[in-house]
Amino acid sequence: MASDQESNRQRLKQLLGKPGNGNCADCGAANPEWASYTLGVFVCLSCSGLHRNIAQISKVKSVLLDPWSSTELEFMDSVGNNAAKAKYEQIVPAFYYRPTHKDCTLLREQWIRAKYERKEFLCVERQEPYSAGYREGFLWKRGRDKGQYLSRKFILSEREGVLKYFIKHDAREPKTIMKINTLNATFQPTKIGTANGLQITYLKDNSTRNIFVYQEDGKEMVDWFNAIRAARFHYMQVAFPGASTSELLPKLTRNFVKEGYMEKTGPKHTEGFKKRWFTLDDRRLMYFKDPLDAYARGEVFIGSSENSYTTLPGLPPNIQGYHWQFGITIVTPDRKFLLVCETEEDQKDWIAALQTVINRPMLPQEYAVQAYFKHKP
Repeated sequence: MASDQESNRQRLKQLLGKPGNGNCADCGAANPEWASYTLGVFVCLSCSGLHRNIAQISKVKSVLLDPWSSTELEFMDSVGNNAAKAKYEQIVPAFYYRPTHKDCTLLREQWIRAKYERKEFLCVERQEPYSAGYREGFLWKRGRDKGQYLSRKFILSEREGVLKYFIKHDAREPKTIMKINTLNATFQPTKIGTANGLQITYLKDNSTRNIFVYQEDGKEMVDWFNAIRAARFHYMQVAFPGASTSELLPKLTRNFVKEGYMEKTGPKHTEGFKKRWFTLDDRRLMYFKDPLDAYARGEVFIGSSENSYTTLPGLPPNIQGYHWQFGITIVTPDRKFLLVCETEEDQKDWIAALQTVINRPMLPQEYAVQAYFKHKP
């Protein structure tokens, strides 16, 4: 019996070597060590836990630790990751967000449920909640001043090109109108403090505004997220008629390059350093008093090296008033911005993140944004 188990284990390892099986079937993580023996896919440890939430469909085992029968092995051999993807991902809309191992649990769980439980990608009608071009519903929205969450009616309309919300459920006029062309959405469970927390940003007078929302139903939140991506995709197809789908997809929604606390001083470098929450969103470096503030206290445009932007470790001599020790000097054509990090690791991470943006050549439309920042009052 022991030798049977050993030969079965060896055969499982061989199956992991087949094309497609060397990465998790759901999030793409390398070297999966778990498998769903009812679906025939190899998955990572993290996704195996999410498969347990749909136990009526998917039953998982460890490839290395659990006993396997010959029948189970035959089934794994007959399916495998590539065949399962061909079956369960037949018609995934181009705009639909396919999570990776770096994404939050909510996105990964709803992707797994959409594929195997709801079979959304076998039938276009099941994609109605996010592909219809119109969506309305109620979300808990964080109040700007007191910070409590209140139920607000939201409407996303592709035809109008807007996402709007209403203070009262029967209100005729919306409280805020957000244009789809500047809209972004990113899941922020840790920052917001709820697993389903979504941060929505938009531009108002070319300044960033934040709203923070959540819904108890995870599917609802992911449907909202993908509905925003769909609206952005269709807007961009019209706005950039020559662009390919692969060029448009990275622009639908974006995660922030980096976030965290640093200390900053003012333009004259003589006032004391203050601790602020910083967010690097593409070429905008913003700072907030609190991570959940509705708008930034300030925004800095980060251009490219060919336009005289750079970052340097440390601060100029004779600078005083900071508590943390690990300085960063951001050099722009107009002035230097002085920041301080708590740890050397933070300093290195921020410099690397800023340098990634600086090393990227500026697009024609980014010069217009830069010009706006130069003339900002």
